[in-house]
Amino acid sequence: MVRQSALLGGLSEELTAELLQHSSIRNYDRGETVFLQGEPAHRAFIVLEGWVKLFRITHGGSEAVVAVFTRGQSFAEAVAFQNVTYPVNAEAVTDCRLLRLDAPTMLDRMRTNPEIATAILSATYRHLHELVAQVEQLKAQTGAQRVAEFLLNLCGSESGACTVTMPYDKVLIAGRLGMKPESLSRAFTRLREAGVEVRSNHAAIADAAELRAFVNRDRSEFWRKAE
Repeated sequence: MVRQSALLGGLSEELTAELLQHSSIRNYDRGETVFLQGEPAHRAFIVLEGWVKLFRITHGGSEAVVAVFTRGQSFAEAVAFQNVTYPVNAEAVTDCRLLRLDAPTMLDRMRTNPEIATAILSATYRHLHELVAQVEQLKAQTGAQRVAEFLLNLCGSESGACTVTMPYDKVLIAGRLGMKPESLSRAFTRLREAGVEVRSNHAAIADAAELRAFVNRDRSEFWRKAE
Protein backbone atom coordinates (compact mmCIF):
# COMPACT_ATOMS: atom_id res chain seq x y z
CA MET A 1 0.00 0.00 0.00
CA VAL A 2 2.80 2.42 0.86
CA ARG A 3 4.56 1.63 -2.41
CA GLN A 4 1.38 2.61 -4.28
CA SER A 5 1.12 6.03 -2.64
CA ALA A 6 2.17 9.20 -4.44
CA LEU A 7 4.25 10.25 -1.46
CA LEU A 8 6.49 7.19 -1.06
CA GLY A 9 5.84 5.24 -4.25
CA GLY A 10 8.83 6.73 -6.09
CA LEU A 11 11.41 6.14 -3.36
CA SER A 12 13.89 3.30 -3.28
CA GLU A 13 13.03 0.26 -1.20
CA GLU A 14 15.93 0.97 1.15
CA LEU A 15 14.92 4.57 1.79
CA THR A 16 11.25 3.62 2.20
CA ALA A 17 12.18 0.95 4.74
CA GLU A 18 14.27 3.47 6.67
CA LEU A 19 11.45 6.01 6.79
CA LEU A 20 8.97 3.35 7.89
CA GLN A 21 11.20 2.51 10.84
CA HIS A 22 10.45 6.01 12.16
CA SER A 23 6.72 5.88 11.38
CA SER A 24 3.78 4.44 13.28
CA ILE A 25 0.40 2.93 12.46
CA ARG A 26 -2.72 3.93 14.35
CA ASN A 27 -6.35 2.90 14.14
CA TYR A 28 -9.01 5.61 14.43
CA ASP A 29 -12.69 5.12 15.20
CA ARG A 30 -15.36 6.77 13.09
CA GLY A 31 -15.69 10.42 14.15
CA GLU A 32 -12.31 10.48 15.90
CA THR A 33 -10.08 13.51 15.39
CA VAL A 34 -6.79 12.92 13.58
CA PHE A 35 -5.55 16.46 14.09
CA LEU A 36 -6.98 19.93 14.68
CA GLN A 37 -6.50 23.16 12.79
CA GLY A 38 -3.71 25.14 14.45
CA GLU A 39 -1.84 22.17 15.88
CA PRO A 40 1.87 21.84 15.00
CA ALA A 41 2.21 19.79 11.81
CA HIS A 42 4.69 17.13 12.85
CA ARG A 43 3.30 14.28 10.76
CA ALA A 44 2.16 13.40 7.26
CA PHE A 45 -0.31 10.54 6.73
CA ILE A 46 -1.07 7.72 4.33
CA VAL A 47 -4.49 6.05 4.52
CA LEU A 48 -4.18 2.27 4.79
CA GLU A 49 -7.88 1.57 5.35
CA GLY A 50 -11.04 3.66 5.56
CA TRP A 51 -11.79 7.31 4.80
CA VAL A 52 -10.59 10.62 6.28
CA LYS A 53 -11.96 14.11 5.66
CA LEU A 54 -10.20 17.46 5.88
CA PHE A 55 -12.43 20.39 6.77
CA ARG A 56 -12.61 23.89 8.20
CA ILE A 57 -15.29 25.52 10.32
CA THR A 58 -16.60 28.73 8.77
CA HIS A 59 -17.31 31.94 10.69
CA GLY A 60 -20.97 30.98 10.59
CA GLY A 61 -20.24 27.69 12.33
CA SER A 62 -20.86 25.42 9.33
CA GLU A 63 -18.44 22.79 8.10
CA ALA A 64 -16.61 23.29 4.79
CA VAL A 65 -15.21 20.02 3.46
CA VAL A 66 -11.83 20.55 1.80
CA ALA A 67 -11.02 16.98 0.72
CA VAL A 68 -11.72 13.32 1.43
CA PHE A 69 -9.00 10.66 1.27
CA THR A 70 -9.06 6.87 1.15
CA ARG A 71 -6.81 3.82 0.79
CA GLY A 72 -3.38 4.60 -0.66
CA GLN A 73 -3.75 8.39 -0.58
CA SER A 74 -1.55 10.73 1.44
CA PHE A 75 -2.38 14.05 3.07
CA ALA A 76 -0.81 16.83 5.17
CA GLU A 77 2.61 16.29 3.60
CA ALA A 78 3.04 19.85 2.32
CA VAL A 79 2.49 21.53 5.69
CA ALA A 80 4.28 18.83 7.68
CA PHE A 81 7.54 19.61 5.90
CA GLN A 82 7.29 23.39 6.37
CA ASN A 83 7.37 23.41 10.18
CA VAL A 84 3.99 25.19 10.34
CA THR A 85 0.57 24.33 11.78
CA TYR A 86 -2.21 22.33 10.17
CA PRO A 87 -4.50 24.73 8.27
CA VAL A 88 -7.49 22.34 8.49
CA ASN A 89 -9.03 19.72 10.75
CA ALA A 90 -8.81 15.99 9.95
CA GLU A 91 -11.39 13.46 11.10
CA ALA A 92 -12.02 9.77 10.45
CA VAL A 93 -15.36 9.46 8.65
CA THR A 94 -15.21 5.66 8.91
CA ASP A 95 -13.13 3.37 11.07
CA CYS A 96 -9.72 3.78 9.52
CA ARG A 97 -6.05 2.85 9.77
CA LEU A 98 -3.38 5.45 9.08
CA LEU A 99 0.36 5.35 8.60
CA ARG A 100 1.83 8.36 10.41
CA LEU A 101 5.13 9.58 8.96
CA ASP A 102 7.51 11.55 11.14
CA ALA A 103 8.18 14.87 9.37
CA PRO A 104 11.45 15.77 11.19
CA THR A 105 12.93 12.41 10.16
CA MET A 106 11.96 12.92 6.53
CA LEU A 107 13.38 16.44 6.54
CA ASP A 108 16.64 15.16 7.97
CA ARG A 109 16.89 12.42 5.32
CA MET A 110 16.03 14.93 2.61
CA ARG A 111 19.44 16.59 3.03
CA THR A 112 21.17 13.49 1.66
CA ASN A 113 18.27 12.08 -0.41
CA PRO A 114 16.82 14.72 -2.76
CA GLU A 115 14.37 12.11 -4.08
CA ILE A 116 12.28 12.74 -0.96
CA ALA A 117 11.80 16.37 -2.02
CA THR A 118 10.74 15.15 -5.46
CA ALA A 119 8.23 12.78 -3.86
CA ILE A 120 6.75 15.59 -1.76
CA LEU A 121 6.45 17.81 -4.84
CA SER A 122 4.76 14.97 -6.72
CA ALA A 123 2.20 14.44 -3.98
CA THR A 124 1.59 18.19 -3.66
CA TYR A 125 1.11 18.49 -7.43
CA ARG A 126 -1.46 15.71 -7.34
CA HIS A 127 -3.42 17.52 -4.62
CA LEU A 128 -3.27 20.74 -6.66
CA HIS A 129 -4.48 18.92 -9.77
CA GLU A 130 -7.42 17.49 -7.81
CA LEU A 131 -8.25 20.94 -6.44
CA VAL A 132 -8.28 22.42 -9.94
CA ALA A 133 -10.57 19.58 -11.06
CA GLN A 134 -12.95 20.39 -8.18
CA VAL A 135 -13.07 24.05 -9.16
CA GLU A 136 -13.74 23.06 -12.77
CA GLN A 137 -16.60 20.82 -11.63
CA LEU A 138 -18.17 23.64 -9.63
CA LYS A 139 -17.91 26.04 -12.57
CA ALA A 140 -18.77 23.77 -15.49
CA GLN A 141 -21.08 21.06 -14.16
CA THR A 142 -24.55 20.97 -12.66
CA GLY A 143 -25.05 19.37 -9.28
CA ALA A 144 -26.45 16.23 -10.92
CA GLN A 145 -23.39 15.95 -13.15
CA ARG A 146 -21.04 16.23 -10.16
CA VAL A 147 -22.94 13.48 -8.36
CA ALA A 148 -22.89 11.33 -11.50
CA GLU A 149 -19.12 11.67 -11.81
CA PHE A 150 -18.73 10.82 -8.12
CA LEU A 151 -20.70 7.59 -8.69
CA LEU A 152 -18.73 6.74 -11.83
CA ASN A 153 -15.45 7.05 -9.92
CA LEU A 154 -16.79 4.49 -7.45
CA CYS A 155 -18.08 2.25 -10.24
CA GLY A 156 -14.83 1.97 -12.17
CA SER A 157 -16.54 0.49 -15.26
CA GLU A 158 -16.56 2.06 -18.71
CA SER A 159 -19.90 0.59 -19.75
CA GLY A 160 -22.64 -1.75 -18.62
CA ALA A 161 -24.58 -2.01 -15.40
CA CYS A 162 -23.00 -1.74 -11.97
CA THR A 163 -24.03 -1.10 -8.39
CA VAL A 164 -21.92 1.03 -6.08
CA THR A 165 -21.98 1.48 -2.34
CA MET A 166 -21.50 5.04 -1.19
CA PRO A 167 -18.53 4.95 1.20
CA TYR A 168 -19.76 7.60 3.63
CA ASP A 169 -22.93 9.43 4.58
CA LYS A 170 -24.83 11.67 2.18
CA VAL A 171 -24.21 14.83 4.21
CA LEU A 172 -20.48 14.40 3.64
CA ILE A 173 -21.01 13.56 -0.04
CA ALA A 174 -22.93 16.81 -0.42
CA GLY A 175 -20.18 18.77 1.32
CA ARG A 176 -17.50 17.09 -0.77
CA LEU A 177 -19.32 18.10 -3.96
CA GLY A 178 -20.05 21.67 -2.88
CA MET A 179 -23.77 21.08 -2.37
CA LYS A 180 -26.37 21.23 0.36
CA PRO A 181 -28.00 17.94 1.44
CA GLU A 182 -31.33 18.96 -0.10
CA SER A 183 -29.56 19.72 -3.38
CA LEU A 184 -28.02 16.26 -3.31
CA SER A 185 -31.46 14.71 -2.94
CA ARG A 186 -32.70 16.67 -5.97
CA ALA A 187 -29.63 15.55 -7.91
CA PHE A 188 -30.39 11.88 -7.15
CA THR A 189 -33.92 12.44 -8.47
CA ARG A 190 -32.52 14.12 -11.59
CA LEU A 191 -30.24 11.15 -12.25
CA ARG A 192 -33.15 8.77 -12.69
CA GLU A 193 -33.41 9.87 -16.30
CA ALA A 194 -29.77 8.83 -16.72
CA GLY A 195 -30.52 5.34 -15.41
CA VAL A 196 -29.50 5.73 -11.75
CA GLU A 197 -31.61 4.41 -8.89
CA VAL A 198 -30.51 5.31 -5.36
CA ARG A 199 -31.71 3.31 -2.38
CA SER A 200 -30.23 3.96 1.04
CA ASN A 201 -26.44 3.97 0.49
CA HIS A 202 -26.51 2.01 -2.79
CA ALA A 203 -26.75 3.36 -6.32
CA ALA A 204 -27.68 1.08 -9.23
CA ILE A 205 -26.34 2.38 -12.56
CA ALA A 206 -28.09 0.95 -15.63
CA ASP A 207 -25.24 1.82 -18.01
CA ALA A 208 -21.99 3.49 -17.04
CA ALA A 209 -21.44 4.70 -20.63
CA GLU A 210 -24.84 6.43 -20.64
CA LEU A 211 -24.07 8.06 -17.30
CA ARG A 212 -20.67 9.22 -18.61
CA ALA A 213 -22.44 10.83 -21.57
CA PHE A 214 -24.68 12.63 -19.07
CA VAL A 215 -21.61 13.95 -17.24
CA ASN A 216 -20.04 15.18 -20.47
CA ARG A 217 -23.10 17.10 -21.69
CA ASP A 218 -22.62 20.85 -21.88
CA ARG A 219 -24.15 22.61 -18.92
CA SER A 220 -26.04 24.98 -21.24
CA GLU A 221 -28.06 22.01 -22.52
CA PHE A 222 -29.69 21.66 -19.12
CA TRP A 223 -30.44 25.39 -19.04
CA ARG A 224 -32.10 25.25 -22.47
CA LYS A 225 -34.08 22.22 -21.43
CA ALA A 226 -35.36 24.06 -18.35
CA GLU A 227 -36.61 27.02 -20.40
